[in-house]
Amino acid sequence: MEVVVKTKKDPGFEDASAVAINLINGLSEVIKGREDTIKLVISALIADGHVLLEDYPGSGKTTLSKTLGRLIRADEGNLRNDQILPFRRIQFTPDMLPGDVLGVNVFEPKTGTFRFLHGPIFAHIVLADEINRTGPKVQSAFLECMGEKQVTIDNVTHKLDELFFVLGTQNPLDIAGTYPLPIVQLDRFLLKLPMSYVDNKTEIQILEEHSKIEDKSENILSVCSRSDILAARKSCEEVFISGPLREAIVNIVQATRNNPLLQFGASTRAAIMLQKAVRAWALVQGRDYGNEDDLKYVAQFVLGHRLKFHTGAGESKKALLELMTPHLEKLIRAKP
Repeated sequence: MEVVVKTKKDPGFEDASAVAINLINGLSEVIKGREDTIKLVISALIADGHVLLEDYPGSGKTTLSKTLGRLIRADEGNLRNDQILPFRRIQFTPDMLPGDVLGVNVFEPKTGTFRFLHGPIFAHIVLADEINRTGPKVQSAFLECMGEKQVTIDNVTHKLDELFFVLGTQNPLDIAGTYPLPIVQLDRFLLKLPMSYVDNKTEIQILEEHSKIEDKSENILSVCSRSDILAARKSCEEVFISGPLREAIVNIVQATRNNPLLQFGASTRAAIMLQKAVRAWALVQGRDYGNEDDLKYVAQFVLGHRLKFHTGAGESKKALLELMTPHLEKLIRAKP
């Protein structure tokens, strides 16, 4: 029997849990056969992180992103966000410039002043498609957006929306891409999720219901507001993390720094990200506390792209699990 000593339950937890469930159910009506991927994407959204999808062409990433944007409605009476759309897709190419993403200042001859034209980065949900195909300048411009939710053009800072959430993609069929994402860019993503082909039964269902699924995606009704997501993020921060669980997170991160199988280990930011992911995954599961199962499951998606294993380590996912196992076992033994 699991015994968890925790503080008084956050009064907003039930609302936050309902928001997560409604988003998951809404996406599941359109995206078939990817239940875990949907839950992880919603976990990242509620944890105020970003997601990198390593996917195959035609796997449903654009549909997932568009549907998620439609499920979240703008706040009533919010006049500030007339330049911010629910969803925008950016197709990255080698010849793209930072202004194509961030926006540019345009000179107005009649007034003799410059006017800022908002780029496609100004949206609630942004699909950064094939992000590793653009040049280092554009990738660097993304760092400020993803890390600080703001854009600086000609020494003037423009705030992005507080909800700002990036779904980036890169194609595993061309792993290196044109410009491989450097570790500093990968570190801005809370989760990196692999997407594989769906099974036979699910693919048959998709073919049978293709027209219905397309119609549902285009006409799906919103299930929550922008403010609901922001409130859910605050409740997520209150999900209880016990002392032993936090110690296990730190021990796992530190174990990556002196392991001969690794070229370099995880940073303190990685530990913070891991704790955020554990909290969000617990909330999505309907619990206001994290446990060792949450840690074991999300760690592969949080740490996998932040670690560089030597070739002799074998399959990286298995190597990471072996590295974590002693600390997870210690955590289980520490439970009352």
